[in-house]
Amino acid sequence: MKGETQSQLLIMRKALLSISFTTFLFLTAAGFAQEKPYFVLYSQDMEEPGSLDLESFSVVGNPKPGNAFLGSTLEFEYGVKTWWTSEFYLDGQATQNDSTIFTGFRWENRFRPLMGEHPVNPVLYVEYENISGDKSLREIVGHDGIADFLDPNSASRADVERELELKLILGSNVRGWNISENFIAEKNLTNEPWEFGYAVGVSRPLKLAASPKECTFCREKFQAGVEMYGGLGDWHTFGLHQTSQYLGPSINWEAPNGLTLSVGTHFGLNDFSVPVLYRFGISYEIQQFFSHFKSGH
Repeated sequence: MKGETQSQLLIMRKALLSISFTTFLFLTAAGFAQEKPYFVLYSQDMEEPGSLDLESFSVVGNPKPGNAFLGSTLEFEYGVKTWWTSEFYLDGQATQNDSTIFTGFRWENRFRPLMGEHPVNPVLYVEYENISGDKSLREIVGHDGIADFLDPNSASRADVERELELKLILGSNVRGWNISENFIAEKNLTNEPWEFGYAVGVSRPLKLAASPKECTFCREKFQAGVEMYGGLGDWHTFGLHQTSQYLGPSINWEAPNGLTLSVGTHFGLNDFSVPVLYRFGISYEIQQFFSHFKSGH
């Protein structure tokens, strides 16, 4: 028991080091951003054209009878056009009593066909993944579940997955509330069936009207939300049977200088799920990124 506790503390120390290092990097930039408090779910929001959003998201879980793990992504999100946002991910994970490994990369593109605000705002999402042994849990599809976390890293990293992921993102803003729904379809680029998943959730600032005075911990600096997500089986076995499902709250805080910190606790809803996932994230936007490299600036 003592050895297990020490290993879990080591995982948490690595998580804190990741937060501290990423925070240091982001504080050297200059920008302003306020993210929705979602870790899996996407809203209809797009990156501002010309701006680069630096993000780090991590998750800690303990899938009994397996080992506790820390999965992380470092993300670079760029606003190409008003209707087009592109994002590149680098993934890694550390597992108790095992090792720390780089698990691959992802490249996503989001396209918003309708400009302006509508009752329902659709966004089309396309992503290519090249990953192995990934534990970032940025989406759940098919029959992904607790069994995927029981293999040692030496075995899981040998299974390289090259996949195409599609999402239909729907988002609405109603009286300060954001309501978003995602439907996910993912295909391994081998002879395997399409896998499906979903994510739904709502969020809202704790206060809609801004305070007349500048402040650090005003209620409008916080957004709270709840999201639910999980697998929907595959082409041959569509549905909830033998799929993992999660539900939980999250909150973020727009810190001084535009840094946004996020935390969340998501609970597994059945025996196929990791019992509890602790999530945390940091994001920072550099406005008009390439203008910082022009002469005279």
